[in-house]
Amino acid sequence: MSHHTDFAKDEAASWVARMDSDRWSAADEVALQAWLDVDHRHRGLLLHTQAAWLSLDSEQQAGSRDRAVRAPSHGLLGAPARRRVLAAGGALAASLVMGALWLGSASTYSTELGEIRKIPLADGSSATINSSSKIDVRLAKQLREVRLEQGEAWFQVAKDRTRPFQVEAGAVIIQAVGTAFSVRRRDHGAEIIVTEGVVEGWAAQADGHRTRITAGQHAFIGDNAAIRLVSDKSVDVARTLAWRTGSIDLRGRALTDAIEEFNRYNRRKLVLEEPELAGEQFDGIFRTDDPEGFADAVSRSFGVPLELRGSNEIRIGGQIQSKQTPAQ
Repeated sequence: MSHHTDFAKDEAASWVARMDSDRWSAADEVALQAWLDVDHRHRGLLLHTQAAWLSLDSEQQAGSRDRAVRAPSHGLLGAPARRRVLAAGGALAASLVMGALWLGSASTYSTELGEIRKIPLADGSSATINSSSKIDVRLAKQLREVRLEQGEAWFQVAKDRTRPFQVEAGAVIIQAVGTAFSVRRRDHGAEIIVTEGVVEGWAAQADGHRTRITAGQHAFIGDNAAIRLVSDKSVDVARTLAWRTGSIDLRGRALTDAIEEFNRYNRRKLVLEEPELAGEQFDGIFRTDDPEGFADAVSRSFGVPLELRGSNEIRIGGQIQSKQTPAQ
């Protein structure tokens, strides 16, 4: 076994121990992602180390919690602790220092208006959270649960057939094993887009009526169990989820929908003063933080006036208020 492998196992054990710390921060998430990106084997090692914990019985878990509490905070885990972690044969022994991770305690992640955030989860999955969104994550021994409190998130789910991955959005539940999909919470249900694999969706009061949604499909499941499934492959899910890279792709979108999308990300709101233009399609790709550029493009395309009102509002169309000239 190479020195590099030993050191990587040491680092994996340290990362998982840190994940359970009350001091875990956004900076830690960035650092963890950087470590995962250094070597493609790191993600598998982290998963293997965490999965080993699932084989421990409750007595071992209780003992490991005590050891985790006593672990020194400086340098993640001290050298003697690391040697104990690795001495009994790698990942299984390493998992003894990270007990509380799988006890089911929830972690909450949220974004501000205009913020898009990618969160690496402890099971190897990840969540990309859209503007003004909030999720609660609970990774337990038999089930991985996410509650979408508000907004939208896209999940890349690490495969684990023994522990389904469920997202709860109000009264709607979506379940996967290893796939990628987005969930957007709406007033009366949830919108689901599957980018890889297959998921099942249902309303909480209609568990027996589940719908399979496959890659490329777009579905809306109502709180009342009503289901609308779009199977048309012309619906480009990559364009619909362009927000993951900070973009809005408007190809085929009505102008009123485009304005609604921009207003999701910006404090400066767009207001359409020309009702007859609401259903007009407007194509283009814009940055989520550039409502001014979008409004200018609309103004030029349709020949309508544009008014910037301070820092809070952009009006498209209508009569521009001009300064009154004092009477002579």
